Amino acid sequence: MKILIALALACSAAAQTAPARGSLSDVGNLKRYAAEDAKVAPPTAGEKRVVFLGDSITDFWGRRYGKFFPDEPYINRGISGQVTPQLLLRFRQDVIALEPRVVVILGGTNDIGGSLGPIDSEATRSNIMSMVDLARAHHIAVVLSSLTPVCDYISPQTDKRPMEKLKAMNDWLKEYASQNRIVYLDYWTSMLDEQGVLRKELTWDGLHPNDAGYAVMGPLAEKAIAAALGN
Repeated sequence: MKILIALALACSAAAQTAPARGSLSDVGNLKRYAAEDAKVAPPTAGEKRVVFLGDSITDFWGRRYGKFFPDEPYINRGISGQVTPQLLLRFRQDVIALEPRVVVILGGTNDIGGSLGPIDSEATRSNIMSMVDLARAHHIAVVLSSLTPVCDYISPQTDKRPMEKLKAMNDWLKEYASQNRIVYLDYWTSMLDEQGVLRKELTWDGLHPNDAGYAVMGPLAEKAIAAALGN
């Protein structure tokens, strides 16, 4: 009995002093932008601040490829590999606290691709709706971005992200946006080729945009932001 008690106490002590592997203490990776967010000053009078929230397609914009809206008060808060539950976890810190006029949300391709395991489409939709609810509660206009298409010209992409699943999510996003008076940002249509997949010249791997890809996306985003601002 004494041996069992000692073993139990040892296990208890170990559990308290050594966190388990895969700790969920920052599953949303809030630390990525915490220091930068703390340095962001409140918006000035009349400033049309915009936050772009998303995964790698947002994260890489202006960091690996393309130009991220020079001379505009736009803030990039993308994190590569993230799924919509993580975007939702970051929403208060990386969007609301920065007091933007508009948030541009682009997420869901990794939910379909299974970056952190399977996430069904209903859960993805719920996460997006929750982000919209949070934005509206804080008087932030929303732009809902379509998922971007993929192709297999450079490396296999459609097995993980079937075009029909991407399109189905876009169909829902467009309908949800229409029903709720939200601006829908359609990247999808302008990035397709005659085969109905991502144009080869717009990507470096079949998934992520290159300079030419972001050059297509930029004006579309600016038009959607202007609509959200009521310009």
